[in-house]
Amino acid sequence: MTALASLPLALSRSDIATYVSALFVVYTILILLNILISFVPRMPYSPWLRAVLDFITETTDPYLNIFRSFIRPIGGGQLAFDPSPIIALIVLGIVEAIVVGALS
Repeated sequence: MTALASLPLALSRSDIATYVSALFVVYTILILLNILISFVPRMPYSPWLRAVLDFITETTDPYLNIFRSFIRPIGGGQLAFDPSPIIALIVLGIVEAIVVGALS
């Protein structure tokens, strides 16, 4: 019973800011993985790999599509450069700084 008594019952604003910051970091990593996936022309089929790739694209594409709707790829064909993930990461970093700063 003494071990339970030592646990805090409420989270502080700093704890919540830390958790929110960690969520932003995880989402940033998922976007970076989505960028890496786009460089690989053909992935070997594996059920677990397909599940991971689908999870990454399904969680990041709605956010990235916001930027893709008004920022078109530069160039054409298979060598087109898509700057929308870069802009999306910059905006995500700014939003993170604002939200985490407001929470802490």
